[in-house]
Amino acid sequence: MIELNIPGHGTIQIEHLVCDVNGTLAHDGKLLEGVARALGSLRDRVKIHLVTADTHGRQALIDQQLNLQATRLRPGSEAEQKSEYVRSLGAEHVVAIGQGANDAEMLRAAAIGIAVLSREGLATAALTAADMVVPDIQAALDLLEKPLRIVATLRK
Repeated sequence: MIELNIPGHGTIQIEHLVCDVNGTLAHDGKLLEGVARALGSLRDRVKIHLVTADTHGRQALIDQQLNLQATRLRPGSEAEQKSEYVRSLGAEHVVAIGQGANDAEMLRAAAIGIAVLSREGLATAALTAADMVVPDIQAALDLLEKPLRIVATLRK
């Protein structure tokens, strides 16, 4: 667990990290460099969840590389499925990371939503739904390694 005491927000106990895969952790179906290592170092503090529509059909390989089992979304209403997944975990204990339009409701539902600017871009819906915006996935994962950065950004 990662505990954050954010002035103006109170104490947030983060137990789950929910990540979109394609566009966020992977580009064109290939895991981005450094992601496996960064996620591996977070495993002792948070439970890691991957949600994906498996756009490129390579999720089985990504699952193997990360030693995780992604939740595959049904075609249609992906945004609702992602936000419902976050709520099912107890949204008040979730950090969510994404960049696509179908990530916006997930980012909004989570205690902390982090939007990443990726090589695929950043949907304005995700941008406006997020609590924080970072330049790439490594910066997002680094926030969880050094959570006082989150406090510094979100304090009121």
